[in-house]
Amino acid sequence: MSRAEMLEKLDALDKDHAKALAGGGPKYVERHHKRGKLLARERIELLVDQDSPFLELSPLAAWGTDYPVGGSVVTGLGVVEGVECLIVASDPTVRGGASNPYSLRKTLRANDIALQNRLPVISLIESGGADLPSQSEIFIPGGRVFRDLTRLSAAGIPTITTVFGNATAGGAYVPGMSDYVIMIKERSKVFLAGPPLVKMATGEEADDESLGGATMHGTVSGLADFVAEDEVDAIRLARRCVARLNWRKQGPAPAEVEEPLFDAEDLLDIVPTDLRVPFDPREVIKRIVDGSKFDEFKPAYGSSLVTGWARLHGYPIGILANARGVLFSEESQKATQFIQLANASDTPLLFLQNTTGYMVGAQYEQGGIVKHGSMMINAVSNSRVPHLTVTMGASYGAGNYGMCGRAYDPRFLFTWPNAKSAVMGPAQLAGVLSIVGRQAAAAKGQPYNEEHDAAMRQMVEAQIEEQSLAQFLSGKLYDDGVIDPRDTRTVLGICLSAVHSGPVKGAEGFGVFRM
Repeated sequence: MSRAEMLEKLDALDKDHAKALAGGGPKYVERHHKRGKLLARERIELLVDQDSPFLELSPLAAWGTDYPVGGSVVTGLGVVEGVECLIVASDPTVRGGASNPYSLRKTLRANDIALQNRLPVISLIESGGADLPSQSEIFIPGGRVFRDLTRLSAAGIPTITTVFGNATAGGAYVPGMSDYVIMIKERSKVFLAGPPLVKMATGEEADDESLGGATMHGTVSGLADFVAEDEVDAIRLARRCVARLNWRKQGPAPAEVEEPLFDAEDLLDIVPTDLRVPFDPREVIKRIVDGSKFDEFKPAYGSSLVTGWARLHGYPIGILANARGVLFSEESQKATQFIQLANASDTPLLFLQNTTGYMVGAQYEQGGIVKHGSMMINAVSNSRVPHLTVTMGASYGAGNYGMCGRAYDPRFLFTWPNAKSAVMGPAQLAGVLSIVGRQAAAAKGQPYNEEHDAAMRQMVEAQIEEQSLAQFLSGKLYDDGVIDPRDTRTVLGICLSAVHSGPVKGAEGFGVFRM
C-alpha cells in the first residue's frame, strides 16, 4: 500500500505545483505573450546554461491562503555561465507582479540563501511594487529587501538586475541597489513615481520615458549600465555580466561521483505514508549516497538514531537519521559527539527527520533527558558546518529542533509529501486538552461534558491534521519545497554544490554542555 498511497500524494503535489506554474491564469498569460513578453520561467530557462538544472525553491508559497500559489515570484538555484546563482524572477501575470506578503517572505528567504552560501543574485524584475490592499503587511518588513541587496554587495556577492517592464515606487530601489543593472529599450520603466503621481505631487507634466525609461537611464541618470534591444538581448547581457565576474568557489571540490547501488524508485515502497509505521533509514541512505557506502558511527549505542559518514555527489557528509522516532538520552549524547566530530573535520551535516520528539516519563526525566536533549540542541545551534535537512516523516516536538528544523537555520530544508510537523500528533494534542479540561472541571466540582469533549477532540484533531500537512507548512515557507522522495539525491546534490560556493568551516567552540 505504501507505493500506491505515496503516488497518490505525489499526484496531489503535482496538481498543487501546476497552480504555481499557471501564474495568473490563461487570460493573463495569453495577454503577456501577445505583448511579446516572456513568462518568468521562460526567462529563467533562457538565462541558465543549456541542459543545466534549475532547482525551484518554495513553489508552494501561499498554499492554503487567499493569495495565488507561488507568491507571484519564482526563486531558485541555477547555473549561469558555469556559476551557481540565486535567481529571483517576478511573475507579471499575477497582479502585474505586485508583491504580496508571501512574495516578500519568499524573496527574503532567497536573499538569506544567497548570503549564507555566497551565491551571486540575478533579479529578473517586472513588478508594479507592493500589492496595495496588503501594504500593511509589506511596507515595514519590505525594507529588508533593499537592506539585503546592499549587504550582499558589501559581502562581495554580486547582484545583477534585469528590468523587463515596470520597477516602480519601492521596486525602483532593487535596480538602484544592485551592482549591475540591465534595462530594455522602450520596455523598462524605473521611477519612484509615475506621471499621475508626479502631476498630483508637483504639478509637473512628464511622460514615462523622461521619468524612467531605459534610454534616459542609460544616457542621463546613469542608472542603467546596459540598455538591451529586447528581452532575449537583456538575458544575453545578464549572462555576460556573470561571465565577467571571475567567480571562484571557496569550498573544497567534490571527489569522483559514484551512483548508488540501489534504485531510488524503491523509496516509494520503503517509506510508509502512515507515520506510525517505523522504517529503517539505512535503506533511504543506501539510495541517496555515493556507491551506497555508509560508515556508521556508534551503531550499537543509541540505536534509534543512525549516524555515520558518506559522500553525496562527491561531497563528504555526516548523516543523522531517526530510526525509531523517539530520542533518548543515549541518542542525544551520540548526536552531540557526532556533530562535534563533523565540525572538527569541516564536514557538512545532513539531518533526515522522522521523530516524535524526546522521550518523556519519570524514568527518563530522572535519567537526565532534559540535560541530554538540551546538549544535542546546543550542538546543533552552535555547529558552523552547513546543515541540510529532509523531513521524511514525522517531525514533532523538540525533536524538530534537535534534528535541525527551520528555526535552526539549515542552509536548505525539504519535505516529503507524506511528512507532518507539529508540537505533537493530532490525537495526542486533543487528548492533552481533554485531560486538562477534565482536571479543571474536577477542581471546580463540576460534571464533565462528554459530548462537548468528543466534539472538541474531533475539531482539534482535524485542525492539527490540516496544519501539519506538508503543503500547509511549505505554504508558510517553513521549508524550501516539497519534493518527490526519488529526487532527494539530485536535490541534495544541487544544494551541496551551492553550499560549497562559500567556505566550509566547522565551529571552533561550543557553549557549555551540561553533563
